[in-house]
Amino acid sequence: MSVLNTESELSTVSALRDLAWLVATPDLVELPPPIPCAGRPTLKELGLANALLPWLRQLGRPPLAALNGSRATRMGHYHERLWHTLLDHAPNTRLLARNVRITRKRTTLGELDMLYRTRDNPAPVHLEVAIKFYLGLPEGPGAPTSQSRWIGPGGLDSLALKCTHLQRHQLPLSNTLPALETLAHWLTPRDLGVSQASLSEQLTQRLAMPGVLYYPWHAKMPAPEGATADHRRGTWCYLRDWPELAASLPAMPKMVWLEKPHWLSPPLRSAFRPAAEVLPAIIEKVHAWRSPQQVMLCYSEEAPEEQRYERLFLVPDDWPRQVPLPPRGRG
Repeated sequence: MSVLNTESELSTVSALRDLAWLVATPDLVELPPPIPCAGRPTLKELGLANALLPWLRQLGRPPLAALNGSRATRMGHYHERLWHTLLDHAPNTRLLARNVRITRKRTTLGELDMLYRTRDNPAPVHLEVAIKFYLGLPEGPGAPTSQSRWIGPGGLDSLALKCTHLQRHQLPLSNTLPALETLAHWLTPRDLGVSQASLSEQLTQRLAMPGVLYYPWHAKMPAPEGATADHRRGTWCYLRDWPELAASLPAMPKMVWLEKPHWLSPPLRSAFRPAAEVLPAIIEKVHAWRSPQQVMLCYSEEAPEEQRYERLFLVPDDWPRQVPLPPRGRG
């Protein structure tokens, strides 16, 4: 059994585990019409059906610089790099472009996250990606199932704001005239595979928005409108409620603090420590930074491969100090 000795090896293993988490994690929501947006690229489309683990092993030899998450501290940037690696190295896809800026008269209208194509279809696909972690508010804007009640840990973003921005701006952008002109000019004929005249008909929009929805421990709350049935779930609780939550557990789990950008896959088992050892430092961070802190709980089972993990946000007792307003036209 090999031992991971270098920071580079550890970072590569972590990134490979994050890639596996990425392809296995359902999207948080399904966007309703009128945007004709398909979901994320499937394992079959990527050419990885029944071949994900062998592909990941091969991808890690030698380690790819693009997988070195230690140099990416922003969650969004790290998440995008994982998608770049996936689309550019999967057997059946090719990454054509990333972060394509769309301008009109020197004014930036926005960026297209990435364009890719498959082996059997030369037409480019516009893929928007986002990774989101939202905490649910039992009391808040709109109805109990309103997406506006699901907000980011910092209170600056909400599921409603993100979905509205995707529907009204990010996804339709690739079908605007400035975007079509940019793509026709920027992509080579071989990349394009279709005439400029038919580009608007051939181009498709896709969305991948994995993440986790954290339900309040102290109150029951329904899933938000549009949430996928199998979205990943976590729990959040006020710091004052932690003793009561801990007392309700059948056994005290081991714990690890999750530091950005490594909020995706569970860390290696060696990273987990008894909760009593790591809690003081986490509680200190909650107080000092006045912000929610995420931990992963690990419940030991008889067999190592049967470890059970749960996500938990410990939040300040006065959280949230701000709640984003609902987007216009939505509750």
